Amino acid sequence: MIVNHTSPLTLIGGGAVTDRDMDRATKVGPKLIAADGGAIAAVAHGLIPTAVIGDFDSIDETTKAALQEETLHHLSDQDSTDFDKCLRNIDAPLILGIGFAGARLDHHLANLNTLVRFPEKRCILLGEKDVAFLAPPSLSLELAEGTPVSLFPLGAVEGISEGLKWPIAGLNFSPDGQIGTSNEATGPISLSFTSPKMLIVLPESTFETAARALLQTHATWT
Repeated sequence: MIVNHTSPLTLIGGGAVTDRDMDRATKVGPKLIAADGGAIAAVAHGLIPTAVIGDFDSIDETTKAALQEETLHHLSDQDSTDFDKCLRNIDAPLILGIGFAGARLDHHLANLNTLVRFPEKRCILLGEKDVAFLAPPSLSLELAEGTPVSLFPLGAVEGISEGLKWPIAGLNFSPDGQIGTSNEATGPISLSFTSPKMLIVLPESTFETAARALLQTHATWT
């Protein structure tokens, strides 16, 4: 394990990152880790990551020269993404991912796939309009009435809900069958799921609420 941290931390990818994204994430997780070219964005924002992890096909020499050599962790494996490499090598109660919801659909799908392949890791991705994370076994969220709640399965999964306009009990979710996009909160919601396969997508305005809920949830996938 490259990074062990007892508090939430921010992981920055190579996609677009605004000052607001950086401020919101680092307020929850001040320690900053970069995935390969994410180090360029970090330095551009005047921040120095405590570790850079990846195959280094994106980071430039100028940025590498600005960092201490011991913070650079080159992993040459070409069969995994830099986000995958980071989740495999970070141990923290919550990882706040920024710069991973990029313009390329294939990259975005790969990042969502990685969330599901590491169910023991708590990670929330902040994008321009949405946040996405893998649902733990159970979760309660303090949402306002009318908040959009989308549930997208990346495998077979069932669940139960309280506080959703359209309850999910009795539904058999799968990526090529029943999905749960465009549901809506009637107020605070509670969700439980049978397997680590359900992605939750919420408006970006709920980022802090979702991060707090993930930290407070003791149920974990093993």
